[in-house]
Amino acid sequence: MASIKKIGAGVLGVAVIAAAGAGVWAYQTLNTSRSAVADDTLTLAEFTSEDQDAIARGEYVMRAGDCVACHTRGAGAFAGGYEIATPFGTLVSSNITPDVETGIGAMTERDFFNAVRHGQGSEGMLYPAMPYTAYAKLTDQDMHDLWDYMSTVEPVSNPIDENGGMRFPYNQRLAMAGWNMLFFDNAGFDGDPEAERGRYLVDGAGHCSACHSPRNELGAEMASAYLEGGVVDGWYAPDLTQNPHVGLGGSTAEEIADYLRTGSDGTSVAAGPMAEAVEHSLQYLTQEDALAVGSYLTSLDASDVAPVAPLSLETAEMQRAADDYEVNCSACHGLAGEGITGMVPAFAGNTAMLSNPTGMIHAMLKGARAPHTGVLQTAAGMPSFAWKMSDAQVAEILTYVRNNWGNGAAAVDPAAVAQMREDLGAREKIGTPTN
Repeated sequence: MASIKKIGAGVLGVAVIAAAGAGVWAYQTLNTSRSAVADDTLTLAEFTSEDQDAIARGEYVMRAGDCVACHTRGAGAFAGGYEIATPFGTLVSSNITPDVETGIGAMTERDFFNAVRHGQGSEGMLYPAMPYTAYAKLTDQDMHDLWDYMSTVEPVSNPIDENGGMRFPYNQRLAMAGWNMLFFDNAGFDGDPEAERGRYLVDGAGHCSACHSPRNELGAEMASAYLEGGVVDGWYAPDLTQNPHVGLGGSTAEEIADYLRTGSDGTSVAAGPMAEAVEHSLQYLTQEDALAVGSYLTSLDASDVAPVAPLSLETAEMQRAADDYEVNCSACHGLAGEGITGMVPAFAGNTAMLSNPTGMIHAMLKGARAPHTGVLQTAAGMPSFAWKMSDAQVAEILTYVRNNWGNGAAAVDPAAVAQMREDLGAREKIGTPTN
């Protein structure tokens, strides 16, 4: 009996220690004491900054953070409604105008800090599609300035059901507390934001890893594959490491800066979510900041993705694809895959397209548009070929361009094209039976 009591006491002791440890862990994850520097008296609807310097700095933080792109769809700037497809359902971006009823007008500055840096909003825990996991790195000054800027935004009444498209149990916001305990590093930037400006921008406001790092089955970024590429909303965000085969190993800091501020480095041209980021956000970076980002990215170690031997172009399928390419693609992309500088991406020497064909399939089925920027005024567009090409034809032509002009990549699977056609709701090729 005594031994049983000892065992019971031991189990209880372990349980108490585990509970205490979990409590400390939860406190560290959910702790918002960093927000104590913010005002907690005036709401956003009651406050309009008159500090023009702070407002200008705050607008720059907003641009660097790409806030307007993700919070604008139809109802006006920052009024929300932008749909974000996730493996767990569809999220809809919130209204972040100062409207009291449907926006963030009832938030105080401290509430705002809690939402942006800690993922704790007025409706409960936020989902990491809102990259508070990166914004946690923002300095107090950047946050104060951002608050000043948001006070100048025009209020818009636009009710949003943010997680109405999420499947159960993922629509339960409280579950995000557990997710945060597992995956959220609730800490500020661990260096000097000025001395390490590039890393601060990449890991903080720019939240580059949110798209350019793969995620695990619970939607958390895989730190072990930092910036090694990821799939976002049906597009592929390529490897940003110094891998020479699929990453930025052949790019200079200046070329990366050009891409950020114009949407093109002379070879690649931004499309999909990256085009939106360039158009609404990155083109507004100063040349100094863009170069800082480029310098940081060129300092990264290369991912371990090895080159792929080119497939033979002598097969019947590739000969057929060569003919299809000449008829349908060469007018813009060139007979030698050279593209049109600053407007149409080149295929020759374009490592961004070799790792994952998701973005290329998306562009073939739904079309794409380059960003409109102050430097490159002509935003070239690509039409959809869904009506004209079968799944097999799309796969063949993409396999052809990924294995020509010195490229080498795995063959594109027609089944992957078929799945994306279904996921995107793209039309079938004319004459294709639908039953």
